[in-house]
Amino acid sequence: MRIGIIGAGNMARALGGQWARAGHEVAFGARDAARAAEAAELAGHGARAVQGPVQAAGFGEVLLLAVPAGVVEQVVTAVAPPTGQVLVDCTNPLAPGPHGPALTTAGGPSMAERIAAAAPGTHVVKAFNTCHESVWRLTPPVFEGRPLTVPLCGDDPGALALVARLTADLGATPVTAGPLARTGLLEAATAFAIGLWFAGHDARGVLPPRLYSGAPAA
Repeated sequence: MRIGIIGAGNMARALGGQWARAGHEVAFGARDAARAAEAAELAGHGARAVQGPVQAAGFGEVLLLAVPAGVVEQVVTAVAPPTGQVLVDCTNPLAPGPHGPALTTAGGPSMAERIAAAAPGTHVVKAFNTCHESVWRLTPPVFEGRPLTVPLCGDDPGALALVARLTADLGATPVTAGPLARTGLLEAATAFAIGLWFAGHDARGVLPPRLYSGAPAA
């Protein structure tokens, strides 16, 4: 699969490096050409740097948006991704708050929905935002014998299938978690979990195993 990545920071390098090792064609594009070149060199396995975000957007069928949430809408508008392209949003729209991280998108729409509005005709999938970049460097991300579960939200079945494949290539388990309209819940849940972690708590301890959730048997 051909994957363009806008950004050359930690998330871009972690995910891009894993996908390059899995055999995908990966191209990094960023405003800082030197950082994009460095990201490609670190990824290896044929990964390349292109001239900038516009070139990254035109590179492949999937485009990872790995830039700060505060600028992602402007970046998407500027690059004008082609119709039909799958945009993967891994951002978290957070700012410091009096009781921990707060959503900058509180009240909606979610960041993923804003990206979709900025790039009509594309297929946005929210994914990979629930974990620190260090998790995506693990090969594979398995904890206490269980692969990491990655929730995916989006409206297009084909786009969800592509991102599910990329998730599996990381060694994680993809789970379709609903349409794009539910991404606000996913972003809020991530903000809440980050607050627990930074307060010294294990966020996994908040929820019981599914057997005790009250949900019908699978």
